Amino acid sequence: MSEQLPSVAILGTGSMGGAILQGLRQPGVEAASVRVTTRTDASAAGLRERGIEARATEHEHDANRWAVTDARLVILGVKPAQITALLEEIAADLHPQALVVSVAAGITTSTMEAHITQSVVRAMPNTPALIGRGVTGVSGGSRATAADLALAAELFRTVGTVIELPESQIDALSTVSGSGPAYVFLLIEELTRAAERLGFDESVAALMVQQTFIGASLLLEAEGDDPAELRRRVTSPKGTTERAVAVLQEAQLVDLFGRATDAALARARELAAGG
Repeated sequence: MSEQLPSVAILGTGSMGGAILQGLRQPGVEAASVRVTTRTDASAAGLRERGIEARATEHEHDANRWAVTDARLVILGVKPAQITALLEEIAADLHPQALVVSVAAGITTSTMEAHITQSVVRAMPNTPALIGRGVTGVSGGSRATAADLALAAELFRTVGTVIELPESQIDALSTVSGSGPAYVFLLIEELTRAAERLGFDESVAALMVQQTFIGASLLLEAEGDDPAELRRRVTSPKGTTERAVAVLQEAQLVDLFGRATDAALARARELAAGG
């Protein structure tokens, strides 16, 4: 990986802000400068011990304004409810050509554009970004140029795969890649319980199921084949897997996942409406 980025400010180092910071510190990734704000003095001190310019908003009330001064790429890593207040706080200090990127769920680009004059991009990463295997959807606001979107994509490639899409699809993406890790973890939980019911002790059941999911995912990546084809290779005619898969298919999984993603999309729209 070789990424050349301009000066960066990260406001908030929760899970996503922290993942982006980690991506910026990978070998082959260079930024002109990186300034970070975090909530507490303790976390700011910990960042400074790692050689990162950081200030805490807990006591330094101008910390966010300090971070964005001269930054050309500003990442908003705070909670959705804090976005508009943060934009109002930093508006006067943003560089005229800064690109502002939000990772907050439900906050539209039009909402952000109402508070600042700079270009904005909305991004939706998922939690595997913490290990550099994330999927991030990016959508530009009305002022965002092709160069702005390219810069946002360059940033999020440091933590995984990037999908550029219209903002009308960003909430739908959040129900699949954003919430998707939770669906996978739920399947792991339930198959582990099934293994325990078969008589395996808790640790053996967990090891067996987790490594099966990890191995299957790596096989999918390595082979590059359609998942249905890989499933067919495991499913011998009239064998045990065929019988088990038939039971799972009777559950109408496509409808079940459809209802689940519809519910998540409805909630995303409620959040966008301030609900």
